[in-house]
Amino acid sequence: MLLCIDVGNTNIVIGLFDDEKLVESFRIATDARTTADELALKFQGLLADTSDIKGISLCSTVPAVLREMRTMLQRYFPDIPHVVVEPGTKTGVPVLTDNPKEVGA
Repeated sequence: MLLCIDVGNTNIVIGLFDDEKLVESFRIATDARTTADELALKFQGLLADTSDIKGISLCSTVPAVLREMRTMLQRYFPDIPHVVVEPGTKTGVPVLTDNPKEVGA
């Protein structure tokens, strides 16, 4: 299963995919003051019944939350490979705007 995390200014949207099928989704409030440990508690609670996560994909346009998310992934999910997509990350997907960094993750 692939855990996908989209950090927006208002909500963090979490999706759990089995191949191309969305199996579960969650939405929690974005708070730039939340620590990596608090995020881990929320994620572990939401994902308590899921043990077969093989990868994590994270995108964010909120720098303060992105820093804590990176820390959470390193500390609490160290054995699961993860990819972080943020403004400026080259994904191979063309963004046809004058300044792609303004589009967000």
